Amino acid sequence: MPLAPLPVQQPAHRKIYLLPLVAATFFMVSGGPYAIEDILGGAGFARAILILLLLPALWSLPTALMIGELAAAIPADGGFYIWVRRALGPFWGYQEGWLSLAASVFDMAIYPAFAVSYLEKLAPALTAGWRGYAWSLAIVALCCLWNLRGAPSVGDGSVWMSVLLLAPFAVFVGLGFWQGFTHHPAIQWSGPASSSALSTAILVAMWNYMGWDNASTVAQEVHLPQRVYPRAMIFSTALVAAIYILPLTATALGGLAVNSFETGDWTTAARQIGGPALAWTVAAGGVIAGIGMFNALVMSYSRLPMAMAEDRMLPRFVASRNRRGVPWVSVILCGLAWGLALKLPFEKLITIDLVLYGSSLLLEFVALIVLRIREPELARPFKAGNFACACLLGIGPTVLIAYALYASRDDTVHLGSEPVSALFFSLMVALLGPLLYRFATPRNPHRDLPAAATAE
Repeated sequence: MPLAPLPVQQPAHRKIYLLPLVAATFFMVSGGPYAIEDILGGAGFARAILILLLLPALWSLPTALMIGELAAAIPADGGFYIWVRRALGPFWGYQEGWLSLAASVFDMAIYPAFAVSYLEKLAPALTAGWRGYAWSLAIVALCCLWNLRGAPSVGDGSVWMSVLLLAPFAVFVGLGFWQGFTHHPAIQWSGPASSSALSTAILVAMWNYMGWDNASTVAQEVHLPQRVYPRAMIFSTALVAAIYILPLTATALGGLAVNSFETGDWTTAARQIGGPALAWTVAAGGVIAGIGMFNALVMSYSRLPMAMAEDRMLPRFVASRNRRGVPWVSVILCGLAWGLALKLPFEKLITIDLVLYGSSLLLEFVALIVLRIREPELARPFKAGNFACACLLGIGPTVLIAYALYASRDDTVHLGSEPVSALFFSLMVALLGPLLYRFATPRNPHRDLPAAATAE
């Protein structure tokens, strides 16, 4: 006899609306122009802008259309985990959850350190020695506490944080275009010509454009998700592309050199174009970006253990929610894991992220096709084209992921002092999923889907 699904406590009455969801998605994917400097340093202005124009069409837009359809058809907390489980069964649903959570361990360690690196530019004494690590831990604690106030609070905070961090770049873009049109400086459109530099630029651009599906895990906390999700995905795709391309274009028109452009150099560029005050605000925006990205992703990732616990894949207490509908046990457990990961000596994190995240993303595209075949009558308020179009959506991301794996075949991670192939390490992490599934599966694996997964 199938086990009855766990009861799902209804979330708080207040919901996330379109603008807060767009802002939260913006932080889950981008967080502003920060971290795209290596694209410019590796490709030059012309090729960097071309890469940032093409990738949304090949990578972001297909993903956004896929998410728009599935989130509107199955607006359940747990998002992509629920979709894959519904389409492909418990085993693949568990792998989807495992791949995403495993990727988060390596991904989430980046953002507190990112915020601290920009804090160091503002006040070096504040981050000297042990203080830098203490600030990173404080950011983890702050964002976990913030998330306990509910998804709408995170969404509202994402709105005002995005305004604060983007305001200096609006000034930067305006000054760069003005300087280009009035002073006509020499523009260095070309950059390094090596294939390795160009490959690095493409990989960094892919990393800066990934994470669209993270917004799907809070679907039941979104007001009218069937209407809001498709719009939020399209708006966010255009917003992120513009926020990447406009500052690079302004930098080119301002006549800045590209040769030594690398992570953290936005403050240098801002100082050259607008003076110390603009450089200071850009650095302050970097702190806000690191906090905003971590905060929005805590909201996203913490819903995965909750959904898996409701599906009996994890202990029941992990699904506990507070009065605001927040899975507080999951938030705390995830926060502890990410806090412990802050000091892991991992390098080449982009390779690990692309392998683990890319694998989970491909499962989502498969789920889109399988659900079209198995459940043709499923109400789909938004459809990503006809069946042929749905099948074609995954081609661009698949080709790009394959290219990323090939281009990073020689990358290594350092575990202590020992170098290990990044691809081999990522594969070992991914293969832990089937092993863990054997321990996570109840005695009777043929059970009903949780009620959240059947919401339409």
